[in-house]
Formats: sequence, C-alpha cells, structure tokens
Amino acid sequence: MRRYAAELVGLAPEVIMNGGLPTLVAMQQETRTIPIVFAQVLDPVGAGFVESLARPGGNITGFVSFEYSMASKWLETLKLVAPHIVRIAAIRDLASPSEMGMLGAIQAVMPAFAMPFIAVGGRDAAEFERGIDGFASEPNGGLIILPSPNTLVHRRAIMAAAARRRLPAIYPYGFFAREGGLLSYGIVPSDNFRRAAGYVDRILKGANPAEMPIQVPTKFELVVNLKTAKELGLPVPTTLLTRADVK
Repeated sequence: MRRYAAELVGLAPEVIMNGGLPTLVAMQQETRTIPIVFAQVLDPVGAGFVESLARPGGNITGFVSFEYSMASKWLETLKLVAPHIVRIAAIRDLASPSEMGMLGAIQAVMPAFAMPFIAVGGRDAAEFERGIDGFASEPNGGLIILPSPNTLVHRRAIMAAAARRRLPAIYPYGFFAREGGLLSYGIVPSDNFRRAAGYVDRILKGANPAEMPIQVPTKFELVVNLKTAKELGLPVPTTLLTRADVK
C-alpha cells in the first residue's frame, strides 16, 4: 500500500478519494499537503489523522463509519432476538487501534443491560476462531462483531465459529447477515461514499479540507436472517421484523 500511495502522490492529483483505515495510513505517510477525503474510518481523531471532528486541521477530512449510539442499538437488538444471553463478547481486530472508541462506547452502556462484557481479539481466522471457542466454554453468551479490515476479511470464519457454537451474534454491515450471520445493524457503506463524493466536489471548487467537519453516518440498515434464526431456535419478535430493512 505504501508503494501504491507513493505512486499516486507522484501523479500530483488535486484531491485523493480514500476508502478506509489501511489505505489512509499509507496516504498520510506520503503526503500532508494533497487533500484526502476518506469514506470509512472508525475514529479519525483517536487514530491521529485529524485534530478534531469539527475542525480537522490538516489535509484530511471525510466520513466516519461508527456513531456511538450504535453500541446500545447492537445490545438492544441482540437481546430482543436472544433474551437468554447474559454475557457479551466484542470480537475485535487487534491490528486496528481505532476500535478503542467503539469498545469504550459499548462498555459505557453495559450497566443498563446488566451483563458482563469482554473483548476478544484476533488478527486472522485461526485467532478469531480460538477466541470465540474460548468464550463459548460458558453458556448463554452473545457476540458483537466490530467493523474492521480483518473482521471483514475473515467474516466467513467468524460466522462459521458463531454457528458451530450456537452463539447469537450481531454484525456491523448488512452483507454479514445476507451471507449467513444472524443480525446486522450499521451504516450503509455506499451512502458514505456518495456523501464523500460531495466533499471531493467542494475541494475541487476551492474548499479547504482543514475546515471541513468530519461527518457522522446518517443512513443505517437493520438486516435479520430468518433462516439463521430458525437454525438457532430463536423466534424473531414481530416488533423487530417491522423495523428491519431486510429480512
């Protein structure tokens, strides 16, 4: 990625459109002057890309992929489908430091749900599987899978481990549930990219990225996989089905 970033900067573009965290790290190492607009970064302040959400202060601005109220929404939705769960594990990517803000948000709302909470980390399929197997050694657990490059890449292994251990799990993007996960609630990535295109347009017309606020998500999607729910023996409440965008 560093090599490709250097090649791109060498072309001297007027603005660079960036997807997510790994490529943004490479781009920041190569330029502090060419404007960069990102479409999916969890915590740009915590990761050191910008000074603040309101005033980024450098050559980088864009759109975050996590809004803190999602933490309580994940727990609330998972409990609706699996009211028997009494403990929660957040499956996180050890290679993604920007997840700390999400973990803090989940920890902050846990007292309202009166459940113990742990973070289970991994970097590859084998580590995620071992972590899930270890958590499943005690009964009545549920999983929250955090959005990150490695949980996306290894989602099939994570979903297979959750199914094997019969653990109810909620995932961060709709395609997880469409591919076999029980539930998903999160942003619609394509919407962030469309909004990021508007920032690119403004920069090309002379706007300064240092003064363009980081934007939070505005469009969310709830997906329920009824087949997986049936396999786990979990009746999905009508109240949840009426809220679902896809089922």
